[in-house]
Amino acid sequence: MKIYTLHQSQKLPIGLSQAWEFLCNPANLEKLTPSEMNMKIISGADRPMYAGQVLQYSVTPLAGIKTKWVSEITQYEHKKYFVDLQLYGPYALWHHKHFVHEIEGGVEMEDIIDYKVPFGILGQLVHPFLVKPKLEAIFNYRKEQLESLFGKY
Repeated sequence: MKIYTLHQSQKLPIGLSQAWEFLCNPANLEKLTPSEMNMKIISGADRPMYAGQVLQYSVTPLAGIKTKWVSEITQYEHKKYFVDLQLYGPYALWHHKHFVHEIEGGVEMEDIIDYKVPFGILGQLVHPFLVKPKLEAIFNYRKEQLESLFGKY
């Protein structure tokens, strides 16, 4: 089965500590997710982020299809990066690396997501016109929200 990669980066005019504090607060994921996806935290967001943390959400990835999403923070290095791995959810595989780099005048946030779509060949057939555009729209929304909160670089 094919593994797809989504890579996105964004520069923000804020300090590393502020960026890290925001990014590592699981409650902020709701702020960065389009409202039509109905992202709600079920459990696991009551402590600061750490390796081994399990987070449960409910989400509506497509209209009318509500599902649970369970992720584990598998790696965490303070003010550098963390990795979340979907244990249960809408993807056959979801491995999301979040990096924060200090740059002149701010930070660069980088996301690298390796994922597989479910449903075998059928999933691969709908990927180019359903899954990929939806993911790109979600991460574009995220970029807009971060710029709205912190300003443009």
